[in-house]
Amino acid sequence: MSIFERYLTVWVGLAMIAGVLIGQGAPWLVQAIAATEVASVNLVVAVLIWAMVYPMMVGVDFGAVAGVARQPKGLLVTLAVNWLIKPFTMAFLAVLFFDHVFAPLISPEDAAQYTAGLILLGAAPCTAMVFVWSQLTKGDATYTLVQVSVNDLVMVVAFAPIVAFLLGVTDLSVPWETLVLATVLYVVLPLGAGLITRRKLGSKAAIDAFSARVKPWSMVGLIATVAILFGLQGETILAKPTVILLIAVPIIIQSYGIFALAYGAAFALKVPHRIAAPCALIGTSNFFELAVAVAISLFGLNSGAALATVVGVLVEVPVMLSLVAFANRTRARFPEPAA
Repeated sequence: MSIFERYLTVWVGLAMIAGVLIGQGAPWLVQAIAATEVASVNLVVAVLIWAMVYPMMVGVDFGAVAGVARQPKGLLVTLAVNWLIKPFTMAFLAVLFFDHVFAPLISPEDAAQYTAGLILLGAAPCTAMVFVWSQLTKGDATYTLVQVSVNDLVMVVAFAPIVAFLLGVTDLSVPWETLVLATVLYVVLPLGAGLITRRKLGSKAAIDAFSARVKPWSMVGLIATVAILFGLQGETILAKPTVILLIAVPIIIQSYGIFALAYGAAFALKVPHRIAAPCALIGTSNFFELAVAVAISLFGLNSGAALATVVGVLVEVPVMLSLVAFANRTRARFPEPAA
């Protein structure tokens, strides 16, 4: 790993601080960025995520997609954890902490709002950022794409019923435009660009050399994205630091717990590391654009539910970086990929 990658956590930490400072010192800039929003998807952030995802998409070999069927275990682990376990454990942790552990510290009304926001997070597995985490763990680009694509298809039919069941809401309105736009921006367009790039480059050697040149831009995109997210939420962070810490507790426990479950299952099933790491990371991170959009549409922009989904955004990057580091340190414990 390069020095930049090795100390990525440090750069992300500095980006968080810089984002908050910029939000306070240049609010006009933050407002301008916030204004570039369509269907609850910020287009500036979308462009940066696109830059992060594109280098990995160049590595997607469509000729190898059929090979996924020969190694179904990683995909099955991802689907089982994401849709049969994660939403329900997140709901359990939310109720445990906000109705019991933190009950003396917050009102019942706020507790219900925070619980709703965490349920929305738990029911929305990651779509875009997982490509970055996969790249950092040397994950199989083609297999990761299939995992994300299948999750997106399941999300279309499963997200609303699961959230409605857990929230007790029968008329849940899912902003489908957010789901569709985010999928197009974060998956379809970068994938198409990657495919065109592969065809133009031709040989594997040329593709590998190009990927090495553009990979640093993926990390730059990550740093810039973190700075913008913290700039957009700087006011909230400074205004409600204690509440944010309380909301972060169940999110962090859920993140590490889900990763341990998925990663452990992949290890027990002898899934190769290049598949096992992305398989565990997909369920650990969240599709925060969708969660935030639904929270706002159901409960309002200034609701506790919306705040809880935003805290998910703030917690995700440092938690995911720690899990990426753990996955990289334990790579040797997994079976070697089949020849």
